[in-house]
Amino acid sequence: MRTDILRYIARFVLLVILQIFILNNIQLGGYINPYAYILFLIVLPVNTNKVASLFIAFFMGIVIDTFSNSMGLHTSACLVLAFVRPAALRLLSPRDGYEADAIPSINSFGIRWFLLLTLILTLAHHFTLFYLEVFRLSEFFTTFVRVMASSVSTVATVLLIQYLFAGQPDNRL
Repeated sequence: MRTDILRYIARFVLLVILQIFILNNIQLGGYINPYAYILFLIVLPVNTNKVASLFIAFFMGIVIDTFSNSMGLHTSACLVLAFVRPAALRLLSPRDGYEADAIPSINSFGIRWFLLLTLILTLAHHFTLFYLEVFRLSEFFTTFVRVMASSVSTVATVLLIQYLFAGQPDNRL
């Protein structure tokens, strides 16, 4: 139990550092910006309490907002992701249901399942983030292109991180 908590704290710190110091500086044409920090929220155990998941998402969003100077945008988007996550997990639930300690990953459920889960949650996060950032409908299509391009780059980054750590028997990053 204690090692799991320490492992989650280490993942949290590593993903925040990756996001703040590397990925926040990648903006290709103003449309593509990968947000790998959402991987932490995606791979929370399936049986995580909904309230605990919302608190974790709130804390993650506050940390990213603090370092990105984005005034609550990431917090709002992370809360939407955490709110949508149980419904996405129910939608993609295996026929026999989930094991008690199941953790969403490519190794646990396969690439197709993980890709669908990541895509659903990434789109929920990015639609919230980018449309709140613009906060006007006059740029609807430009923002939509930005959401789609950033979603593709985020999903690719999340899958890359999953594959980099897939060789480990305990693939939970």
